[in-house]
Order: sequence, then C-alpha cells, then structure tokens
Amino acid sequence: MSRPVLLPAAARVPRPWKNGGGVTTEIAVFPDGAGLDDFDWRLSAAEVASDGPFSTFPGIDRIIGILAGDGLILTVEGIGTVRLNPRSDPFAFPGDAPTDGQLAGGPVTDLNLMVRRGRTARLERIELSGSHALTAGPGVLLWQTGQGGVTVGDRAVGLAAMDGLQFADRFPCLVQSDGPGTIWLATIDRAGD
Repeated sequence: MSRPVLLPAAARVPRPWKNGGGVTTEIAVFPDGAGLDDFDWRLSAAEVASDGPFSTFPGIDRIIGILAGDGLILTVEGIGTVRLNPRSDPFAFPGDAPTDGQLAGGPVTDLNLMVRRGRTARLERIELSGSHALTAGPGVLLWQTGQGGVTVGDRAVGLAAMDGLQFADRFPCLVQSDGPGTIWLATIDRAGD
C-alpha cells in the first residue's frame, strides 16, 4: 500500500475551462499528468462568475458540489433542473449531456469530480467538530474549512484550507478538527468493486 500524497492548495495553477467560459483549478488527476481528454478521473474546483453552458466531456460522468457562493441552478438535458447551494448534497450527471448553469446570486465556487464511464464514484461533504474516523481512498480527501489535520497510521498531516490528501488505496484515518470545519471525500472505484 502506498502512502497518501499531500496536495497543497498553494501549488495549484488556475486554467481556462475546456470551453473557455471560466476558470478551473485541478486538485488531482489520474493518471498523473493526464489532460482534459485522457484522464481516468479528475477532481477540480471551478470559479463560476456568469451564467452559461458547462463544458461537455464525452464518456465522462460528473458529480458536482458547491463550495462557496449563493448557489447554482443547473439544467441538464434529459434530467431537468436542480438548484445547488453549499448545503446541498452533491449532484451526479452525465458529462456529455448539454448542461447550462445559472447563478442563484453572485459568483460560485464548485467542486467537480469527473470519472471515465465504467467507474463508480462518490463525493461526500462531511461537517466536522472534533475527531472523525473514516476510511479514505482510493481518491482524495479535501480539507475545505477549519483548522486540523489527518492521521493515517502513525503519520499526522496538518492541512490548510483547500489542501488535500490523495490516497491510491483504502486507508483508515482519523480526521481531527480544532473546531467546526468541512471536508470533502472523493472516492473512485472500478465498476463492480
């Protein structure tokens, strides 16, 4: 089993969306170094500053959650319209379905987990206060807010806002928060596992 890898927020570089309509920041991608057309899975945060279409990703399934802002109203062809905000459960939809986003107020920051069809994935928001035992991976644990860290085996890792840990395997870990906080857990498995 390989050890989790620290994904510091300070090392990330914002890039234009695939359709040029906004800015995205890649948190993690597999395989390492994959681009927008050949990833197996990708976790990113996107700044949505105006209404407009989402980029299409043939053969990809997406799960979106709202990190910050008033919210986002998504209209997905074949599914309908859903309103998301920072307290909403993450929403799954096909990445190749035409999708339009409308801001519910001001700009929004969202979290996108995209996986090649044939994989199963989950995106969970976990509200913290104190200690929380969980099993992470394969995938990414993203620390959104609060102060604290994660202990994996005998290794303690302090995490700042939007830092993450990438897990290649399933690991039991203890997440400790010094007060109220929020983490996101992105888990990616092969279909049928």
